[in-house]
Amino acid sequence: MSRVPLPYGPKILELFRNPKNAGPMEDATVSATAGSPICGDVIAIYLKIGEGDVVERASFESYGCAANIATASLLTEMVRGRTLKEAWGISWRELTEELGGLPSIKFHCGTLAVGALRRAIRAYYEERPHPDWLPEEATLEERQALEAEELGERLSRRIGGEKG
Repeated sequence: MSRVPLPYGPKILELFRNPKNAGPMEDATVSATAGSPICGDVIAIYLKIGEGDVVERASFESYGCAANIATASLLTEMVRGRTLKEAWGISWRELTEELGGLPSIKFHCGTLAVGALRRAIRAYYEERPHPDWLPEEATLEERQALEAEELGERLSRRIGGEKG
């Protein structure tokens, strides 16, 4: 069986080889993860929030492919200096465009990165007044990340049940 390499652009390859802001953040104000047990990709996002709800610093941990690492790395760069409201507005499509495109089979990497970011922002406001711009209901990216996680858990239980 042969494997055809994916057509990653130069920006993805650069961020994969030299990721920015990689690693946990010990003094993070908030963090969250999103993952897909089906493909094995996981992203953890850490945010240090300052005055005026501005992202002072962001970092990530990733277990996954080149696209997973590149999207998480770029996202940490994109959110720095933005308010949480502005960071919330980043979409997986915007992230993909900033990377110069992703192979369609890797679009979920952008969804996971944005899903982790939005989970972190929601977590930040759990013990603070809920801003009017933050939707009550989960967004598409949040639902997609959750659906991937739930599907993976159901499959794991089914497979584990068949073996046990």
